[in-house]
Amino acid sequence: MNIKFPYQFNTEGRTASTDDNTHIRDMIEQLLFTTPGERVNRPTFGCGLLQLVFQPNSNELTATIHFLIQGSLQQWLGDLIEVNTVDVQHEEATLQITIIYTVRRTSQRQIAQFTR
Repeated sequence: MNIKFPYQFNTEGRTASTDDNTHIRDMIEQLLFTTPGERVNRPTFGCGLLQLVFQPNSNELTATIHFLIQGSLQQWLGDLIEVNTVDVQHEEATLQITIIYTVRRTSQRQIAQFTR
């Protein structure tokens, strides 16, 4: 059973669950927007992207975000997905991330988009 993110209850009052593809997308979202040090038992988990949203926009920042995402995905979710493409658009105070990945178990290609 894959627990739905964010945590919620289903119509029967039990913990809501989700399918495998949605669960993997949820795990990617958690990884991207968790600040390292937030999780007690995994202090290095996360990218900390929310801290970078307010940095001055530049090509260097976009490249940094790209490599940060790529490395974190490979480190924490590399056994579940193969990252094909990471696209980062940073405009004003908006960060748009598109990740194209392949689920290793099913060889199914997925696209996940996040905007903050």
